[in-house]
Amino acid sequence: MDGCLEASLSPLSIPEYVLASLYGTEQPLGDAILEAIAVGLIKSRDELFITSKLWCSDAHGELVLPALQRSLKNLRLEYLDLYLIHWPVSSKPGIYEFPIKREDFLAMDFKAVWKAMEDCQRLGLTKSIGVSNFSCKKLGDILAFTKIPPAVNQVELNPLWQQKKLREFCKANGILLTAYAPLGAQGTIWGSNRVLECELLKEIAKQKGKTVAQICLRWAYEQGIGILVKSFNKDRMKSNLEIFNWSLSQEDVKKINDIPQSRLCSGQDYISKYGPFNTTQELWDGEI
Repeated sequence: MDGCLEASLSPLSIPEYVLASLYGTEQPLGDAILEAIAVGLIKSRDELFITSKLWCSDAHGELVLPALQRSLKNLRLEYLDLYLIHWPVSSKPGIYEFPIKREDFLAMDFKAVWKAMEDCQRLGLTKSIGVSNFSCKKLGDILAFTKIPPAVNQVELNPLWQQKKLREFCKANGILLTAYAPLGAQGTIWGSNRVLECELLKEIAKQKGKTVAQICLRWAYEQGIGILVKSFNKDRMKSNLEIFNWSLSQEDVKKINDIPQSRLCSGQDYISKYGPFNTTQELWDGEI
């Protein structure tokens, strides 16, 4: 079995897998789940929490259900735990690519796409539905007509991009906010090490005898935010889970809250004069 998979299914880990049709990770994970059951690492698929995302080229009302069915076929599963709209924009159908060609961007028909997402949940193909990279305004637009509200909004969130307005909005509307890049997403195209290299966070970590990563994860946990951390290193997994038997002081939290804010993931790849968003201001509705 692949060492990365074995590490991720160890007792030290929280077995949640966040996929997307674009990533090309669905079929390998499907193979791995079957093998994990066969060798006894897990007893059944029900021990796992599996999320996948609807890519922009499938973000059309009539294409949502077929896209989810393809994902399930790739995964060899009967259902997902969570299905998310990846970005609040559509693109030319049938073309899976990133970056998306500027001329291929299209405005999303939110009503049609969300209705199709609701149908997927009603059919039992996913336990919950949600969104990713949605602003307060775009969430409000969906909430105005939805019958099944989004369960989750997955966004960039960390001490250097705290999303205070979005956190308040989601809390008021019963939407769980989950954080990608809680440590800054170093190693990705758009990520950096500036979260882990933040001097204030280093200072707090030193005072508490913790790592900077633990300070970041504990801060998010105390804010009621779901945390998505990518790691296949067993020691790092263990360290990431050691955040539950201590807490940040009020002074620590105040210092973190006062950190100057800036977004890492600008969303520039989704800006086009041919599409619905001509500027990042329009994409995020001023939440930048």
